[in-house]
Amino acid sequence: MSRLAGSSKLLRAMNESAALELLLDPGMLTRADLRRITALSTPTISELLRRLTAAGLITVVGHDSGRPGPAAEIYAADPDAAYTVAVSIRETGTSGNPSVAAALCDLTGTIRATVETHVDFLGADPVSTVAGVVTRLRKRAGVEAGRIRHVQLGVPGSYDPRSETIRLTDVPGFGRPGLVPRIAEALGTRVGADNDVNLAAVAERRRGAGREAENFALLWIGQDGLGLAIDINGTLLRGTRGGAGEIGYVPLYSPDSPHRKIDLQDLFGGPAIMELARDHGIAGETPAAVVAAGSEEFLAVLADRVVVGLAAVTAILDPYLIVLAGPIAQAGGEALLTAVTSAFGRAAPLECSITVTAIEGDAVLLGALDAGLKAVREVLVAAIRAG
Repeated sequence: MSRLAGSSKLLRAMNESAALELLLDPGMLTRADLRRITALSTPTISELLRRLTAAGLITVVGHDSGRPGPAAEIYAADPDAAYTVAVSIRETGTSGNPSVAAALCDLTGTIRATVETHVDFLGADPVSTVAGVVTRLRKRAGVEAGRIRHVQLGVPGSYDPRSETIRLTDVPGFGRPGLVPRIAEALGTRVGADNDVNLAAVAERRRGAGREAENFALLWIGQDGLGLAIDINGTLLRGTRGGAGEIGYVPLYSPDSPHRKIDLQDLFGGPAIMELARDHGIAGETPAAVVAAGSEEFLAVLADRVVVGLAAVTAILDPYLIVLAGPIAQAGGEALLTAVTSAFGRAAPLECSITVTAIEGDAVLLGALDAGLKAVREVLVAAIRAG
């Protein structure tokens, strides 16, 4: 292939991808709209629409008669052209068992169905469990199995794509090498996997405070674990083996026992928060509950602990913004944010804006849908290009 031909093919692929994104986002556009937005020529726009229509990705949804000349055809993405499924393996809750939450969305990102169930993974096969949840979900939505083009897993652990292994996970069975390809084989579709906190950052970038940030770090304070996601200009830093951001394992030494090694998880992870609450006479069944009910003094002590982690992140990364996320951060809300901001100002001569996520619902699941939908669109455009 000549360099000119290769450049032409790349340009065509970029045009098709851009046109599809435009039709998926605003929803309904005419040829004139696309020409105005993209500055492409009329013949190029017509060819793009022909190819996208032939591929079944867009369709004519109406006519615009409000301008001179023949009524212009209005195009929009066909929502049923492809579907994405997100599956979030949540950390253990008060039941003692992890829960699985899943959602299915169409090509426009509209959620068609959701399911949630508690699972005892000690007595279950992860492949069968995930496949069963996906089957239940698509049946609820009335979608054929072949229309699901991508399943995105969010896992409490790090995913190493080179060895296809989920590492640093406490969910029984999910650390088996080759698990993700086995799930893909069982479902008959593409399956991606990523750390749950990374996916929460994907949602933050698209839906939350991350939209306005050049770069940001998301500190996840969960009921059990801690995690950090690092977004650099819209690209997540995952590390060589997918382990970037496993901040809970950063070693520290207790001032009271300098020879006893502890880590950040021992400082402000879920169990540590419960112990701190007992010391302050605050009752509650979960870390989120005690933080929500916490006194000003309790939150001040907790904030001092959180800032140990934030100071390290800021000193190394110097992010534009730090987002506090996860059940603990959301339970603490503005009161915790105020305490953390104050503690951060006292801790070190560092500067960084800090906020609490405003994303409602399951940020991991929403981020998994966003990531899965992006993968589906890329595959569809690649298929058009190959055709």
